[in-house]
Amino acid sequence: MTRPPRTLVLPPRLTASARTLRATALRRGLRIVEATASAVPEDPAVAGKGGGSGGAAVHLHAGPSFADAVAPALGIGLLEAPADWLARLPRALTRREVRAVPLDEAHRLRRPAFVKSPNDKSIPALVYADGSRLPGPDAVDPATVVLVSDVMTFAAEYRLHLLDGAVHTAGQYAEAGRLRTGPAHGDALAFGRDVLATAGDSLPSAIVVDVGRDDEGRWAVIEANAAWGSGCYAADPDRALDTVLRAAGPLAELSPYDRGFLR
Repeated sequence: MTRPPRTLVLPPRLTASARTLRATALRRGLRIVEATASAVPEDPAVAGKGGGSGGAAVHLHAGPSFADAVAPALGIGLLEAPADWLARLPRALTRREVRAVPLDEAHRLRRPAFVKSPNDKSIPALVYADGSRLPGPDAVDPATVVLVSDVMTFAAEYRLHLLDGAVHTAGQYAEAGRLRTGPAHGDALAFGRDVLATAGDSLPSAIVVDVGRDDEGRWAVIEANAAWGSGCYAADPDRALDTVLRAAGPLAELSPYDRGFLR
């Protein structure tokens, strides 16, 4: 019995990266299901719950809110880095102090700091003049963990799609804080390999890590992001899709190792 082709579920509004991945997936023979509103359409090929008996293997590329709404019903396992991954890296890789703390502790900051949510957008990623500028308890649970880091500026920023312990594809996405896409600098790839050598065993098999170079030529890890919710920018779209499919695919296909990185 021939199994149906794999399916890629997409959200209602597509980013430029989502359109690129959609075209790549179609060329590779995947089925595409585009949702409406916040629900996946009733579709027999998607109802197989992530590759169960007779069902299609289902994957997803979307932002966190949509992914959280539909992945459980489709049997999709979402891989992401631990919330405190960046804070646990050695200073040689971050070039700055990074702490993972509850939001109520971050409220007590009395200096400028870059603050963000580790794996979603509940706390916008911004430089805050002090902790009083962060969302209050009426908007976000004070126990929510946030990443607080020293402010660091980057001359150039690169996105690395990591798969099975290697840099699978990469590309530049910013220069001097503004969007500018292009090929990955060789030094960015080399730094990505250094990151993997030091901290690869603390990441799932498929993930995106952003790195940057400051004005003095020093390289630093900016952050880790879930591949299923990340733009591919100038990366090779086939290789970016490889990473997405692994990062958000059938629970039944997950390795024991990756089960430790489920969202």
